[in-house]
Amino acid sequence: MRVAESINLALHNVLAEDPRAYIVGEDIGDPYGGAFKVTKGLSTRYPGRVLSSPLSESGIVGFASGLALAGDTAIVEIMFGDFLALAFDQIVNFASKSVSMYGRHQPMPLVVRCPVGGGRGYGPTHSQNLQKHFIGVPGLSLYEISPFHDPRTLLAEIIDRAEPAILFEDKVLYTRQMFEDGAAGEFFSYQVDPGGVARVFADAPEACDCVLIVPGGLAHRALAAARTLLLEDEIACLLLVPSRLYPLDVEAMSPLPAGARAICVAEDGTAGGTWGQQVAYDLQTRLGHRLSVPVTLVNAADRVIPAAPHLEERVMVSEGSIRAAVKRALRD
Repeated sequence: MRVAESINLALHNVLAEDPRAYIVGEDIGDPYGGAFKVTKGLSTRYPGRVLSSPLSESGIVGFASGLALAGDTAIVEIMFGDFLALAFDQIVNFASKSVSMYGRHQPMPLVVRCPVGGGRGYGPTHSQNLQKHFIGVPGLSLYEISPFHDPRTLLAEIIDRAEPAILFEDKVLYTRQMFEDGAAGEFFSYQVDPGGVARVFADAPEACDCVLIVPGGLAHRALAAARTLLLEDEIACLLLVPSRLYPLDVEAMSPLPAGARAICVAEDGTAGGTWGQQVAYDLQTRLGHRLSVPVTLVNAADRVIPAAPHLEERVMVSEGSIRAAVKRALRD
């Protein structure tokens, strides 16, 4: 099953199990079914609870926040993650604060889904990863889709927390297959820890030279890098992919293998105040004394994302840049 189909099934489940659940977004009704067809079929099956909205991200999120504040379950689809900037005030100054500003904890099951990332030639204003702009906002949780995490389980977990959350979905993943039954392609197996961290390994998790930590959108590129490193350089990597980015839970990534000589954190966004930077800092503080080199951080280039494919590749984090960072760390 492809990732987009798996998310669609998860949304079906939410609407089927919760009569007070709504999905709101631009062009999400049939026959269009959203820009990436993730909501296809939902409005036909659940009329009146899948609502196509005007073109106003601030209005959409404000409306959905009101639904959640009143006790309904509200899921928003933002057509492109770049447009989250237009709803920044509603997310940061209304939704996230509403869980704690009324003198008692206020349940607020609000999920804002947004496609992010490049690789599709959509240009500077439709290809960004804006996760770092929401890191550290009290009352707001951040998650990211991966091929290792079942969206049904993930969405149920987010809604059960009853706090505002943003669910980032890398657009390139939509057409990729989910990894199922613990198999991550040739050579690799995986397991998902109770803390929501997928551990991907070739032989055994403890038998690795380097620990590679990435969010879900980089999973395929990181896995490809790990495969090449194993076959061409005999470097074994343990790949860690958390489902929740914030609140940051470095403990969920532990224990790290005692034999690992290096840690590499990669994320497909520009450097500065990022999730990856915080992960790298926390791990360096805890484990720096036993690492041969400081924790390595890989980011996208500090430039806008162009539409031309050959230029876009130079800006985004690639399999090659991840592989080079691991080899450099172990060589040093």
